[in-house]
Amino acid sequence: MPAAAVSWRWAVLLGLAGLGISLAVAAFQAVPGYMDAEYYFAGGQRLAQGYGFSEPYLWNYLDDPSGLPHPSHAYWMPLASLIAAGGMVLAGSTSFAAGRLGFLAAAALLPPLTLALAWRLSQQRQAARLAGLLALFPGLYLPFISTSDTFMLVMLLGAAWLLAALRLEDPDVRRPAWLALGLGVAAGLMHLARADGLLWLGISLLAAAWLPGGEPRRKGNAWLRAAAVLVGYGVVMGPWLGRNLAVFGSALAPGGGRALWLTSYDELFAYPAGQLTVQRWLAAGLWAILQARLAALSLNLQTALAVQGQIFLAPLVAIGLWRLRRRPAVRLELLAWLAVLLAMTLAFPFAGGRGGFFHSGAALQPLFWAAAPLGLEAAVSWAGARRRWNLGQAQAVFQAGAVLLALMLSLVVFQQRVIGADYRQPAWGSGAAEFASLEQALQGYGAGQDEVVMTINPPGYYLASGRRAIAIPDGGEQALLAAARRYAGRYLLLGVDHPDGLEAMYAAPGDRPGWRYLGSAGQYRIYRRDEGSG
Repeated sequence: MPAAAVSWRWAVLLGLAGLGISLAVAAFQAVPGYMDAEYYFAGGQRLAQGYGFSEPYLWNYLDDPSGLPHPSHAYWMPLASLIAAGGMVLAGSTSFAAGRLGFLAAAALLPPLTLALAWRLSQQRQAARLAGLLALFPGLYLPFISTSDTFMLVMLLGAAWLLAALRLEDPDVRRPAWLALGLGVAAGLMHLARADGLLWLGISLLAAAWLPGGEPRRKGNAWLRAAAVLVGYGVVMGPWLGRNLAVFGSALAPGGGRALWLTSYDELFAYPAGQLTVQRWLAAGLWAILQARLAALSLNLQTALAVQGQIFLAPLVAIGLWRLRRRPAVRLELLAWLAVLLAMTLAFPFAGGRGGFFHSGAALQPLFWAAAPLGLEAAVSWAGARRRWNLGQAQAVFQAGAVLLALMLSLVVFQQRVIGADYRQPAWGSGAAEFASLEQALQGYGAGQDEVVMTINPPGYYLASGRRAIAIPDGGEQALLAAARRYAGRYLLLGVDHPDGLEAMYAAPGDRPGWRYLGSAGQYRIYRRDEGSG
């Protein structure tokens, strides 16, 4: 039977299995679950409701917002919100079930696309099938395959980019400019998904100049392909860059620029953000700057081992990548991984170590799954030659073991992150339930629906209550009151996770300058800003 027919049948089976697993995960996720996913979902909801790219909440102050509503996606990029909005429009509903339709589809497409990628790299049926099965059980990524975040999107884009680049390796490929155009489109979508996706434009231009497809050094082909990359990227990103120019006065949203000068993670929420300057950053001292980057490097390498390598797969991935080292497209994708690692270590160490590399590194995950079977084959062949194993049988046993370990790791992560102590009350929705309870408490204190609340998670609170919300700023009571005055913050919900400068307001609740203490609800202290405080 032709290999292509087997691959097609396996692709269908893997797609159905991927959809089934994502639906099983989704059954325990009634809400987006954490601030990133809540932000993207709320943005999609606003789009589907006809409000455009605007948001009735502020989760940071980096772009010096003028007030509410605020232009959306001044820090995070809009692709996940666009996908969420598309699902809502398609379903005729703005529910979370509708908003995650596109993400469920992405989860279903990922295993067959990984199968295709592994086949292109190895031309081995068993290796391709194993790679597709590994993609079904993604370890620490499993809790995020069904929610409104960028993980599945960048995995698909990373796999699609590499498939196009591998095709462009062929010196006899027809119409290489079209493949280069596809690389540009993938790079544009990667940037539309994440701000660091801009790095993929540079990698795509390198691919246009270096990969041998269509003999780029003859008759100006390299220039033509580079132009095609820029056209593909521009088609995707041009409208968004134009929107930013019209709204913010700069092609790139202003939120990310000031994030370069953080000296701690909490300063992401600094108010006013104008204090985040290069001079202040340098004044922290060379040792503090270096320490932050060494800490980020340690965290990011742990992510590479535990998340991308799923711990037990890491040595197999390394061996497999070594076997693929002569493939120019693989080298370029590994260069992209290195570029992302450096960006999330040197430029954005605090965001990178706290999840940025976890998100962005997902683009390489299909390659790692495709490389692992090659590493396993080499390791078993090496050990089998010394122990006189039946290599065919040994390969089958170890392949089954790899899938079983991936399944077990994924189930453990799923139980801890999604289910929690009681499957009837999944841990995943606990934050939204807590916010709904707090909203009832606020209404009991007489809060009007138009009054603004200050909280640690404004998008999440908005989704749970429909109330406008702004972030509790980093700093002390002076910064808190200044932000409340400027953005009409009326109520303060101060939880156990709060800035150090507000410890007194939490540990010893009571009236403070500008604030009246109303009472507690669970772990939260509830304050109302005095009328006379402005």
